[in-house]
Amino acid sequence: MLDLSLDPATETRLVSRFGPGFRDWFATLPEFLERLAQRWDLEVVAAVAAGNTSRVFHVRRADGSPAFLKLTPEPEIGATEAAALRAWADNPHMVSLIDSDRESGALLLEAVEPGSRVDRLPIEDVATLLRSLRLAAIPENKLPALRQRVDFLFNLTIGRWRDSPAESHLDRGLLERCRTAALALAAGGPVGLVHGDLHPGNVLISDSHGLVVIDPRPSIGDSAFDAVDWVLAQATELHDLEENIAHLAALIPDLDPGRLMNWCRTTAAIIVVPRLSRGLYDQETQLLLHLAAASAVIR
Repeated sequence: MLDLSLDPATETRLVSRFGPGFRDWFATLPEFLERLAQRWDLEVVAAVAAGNTSRVFHVRRADGSPAFLKLTPEPEIGATEAAALRAWADNPHMVSLIDSDRESGALLLEAVEPGSRVDRLPIEDVATLLRSLRLAAIPENKLPALRQRVDFLFNLTIGRWRDSPAESHLDRGLLERCRTAALALAAGGPVGLVHGDLHPGNVLISDSHGLVVIDPRPSIGDSAFDAVDWVLAQATELHDLEENIAHLAALIPDLDPGRLMNWCRTTAAIIVVPRLSRGLYDQETQLLLHLAAASAVIR
C-alpha cells in the first residue's frame, strides 16, 4: 500500500508555506491521485520526498516507461511551470512535460535517469545551461514578472528570518533595503524567460541528455537572475565572485557582469538567512553578509 504520510517537520513546512488549507488538500490526495492515475493510465509506484511546493510520485505509464506525477496545493504553481516547460519543449536540457491539468496544476513529467543531482558545475557547463535556457521564446500564456518572484522570495526570507539566529546578523531595515534594490534591478534590463530557481539541486544528470534542469519557478525578466547561485558557489572572497562572473560573462557575450554582480548583492540576503538559521557562519556566509550590506547603496 502506498504510504502518503508526511513527517511532522515536512508537514509544518508545507502548512507554513500554504496555510492551514494544506491539510484539507492533503486529505483529498488519495482520491485525487487515483483519478489522475485513471485519466493518464498510470501505475503509481512510490511517493517521492515532498518538496517545498509539491508532492511528487514515481509512476509507470501504460507503455512501461517511467515518469513523475507532480501535484501542488496551489494550481497556479503548476500552471506557470507547465507554460514554461512548453516554451522549453525543444530544449534537451529541460525536463519534458508529457501532460498537465490546468485546473489542479498537476504535471506529468518524463523521468530523468539516473536523475542524480549535481553538486557543483564548472563555469563552462553553467554557461551551456544558461545559453540553452535563453533560446526559449517568451510564452504567450501570461507569466508573472520577475519583480513578483523577487518580492515573494523576500517575503519568504523575512518569515524565515523572524525569531531565528539570523536576526542577530541582519536587521529588518537592511532586508527591506535589499528588497528595494532587487525590485529596482528587476524592473530594468533584458527581458526573457527566467527559470527562477536554478541551483544545483534542480539540475539532474541524464544518460541521454547530459544535464537536465527541473522545477522552474518561471517569470519574465532579466535571465541573469538564473546565474546567481552558480557564481556564488563556494566563493569565500569578493575576488572569487568577481572571477566567476568575469569567466561566465566571457562565455555568454550578452551577459552584463555589472548587472550579475548587482543581482548577487541584492539577493545575498535571501541566500544567507537560511544559512544563518542553520548556524552556519563560515567564510561563504560572511561574504554573503558583506554583499547584502553593499546592496543598500545600489542605485
